[in-house]
Amino acid sequence: MSRHDDRTSIRQMLDHACEAVEMARGRTRGDLDTDRMLNLSLVRLLEIIGEAAGRVSERTRKAHPSIP
Repeated sequence: MSRHDDRTSIRQMLDHACEAVEMARGRTRGDLDTDRMLNLSLVRLLEIIGEAAGRVSERTRKAHPSIP
């Protein structure tokens, strides 16, 4: 299994998405606007999710067309 196989990338996406949801729990849009650490943390987690999504193979994407 390579370091960046599809299962690894999908697991990273799920783990970081869960972390972002947990970090945002109980926070408001105002918090996002005024808490720079929260803002930067969430943006970074989304970047990591996007990078992992970019490593998912075309074959896996075609096998699951309902997942954007």
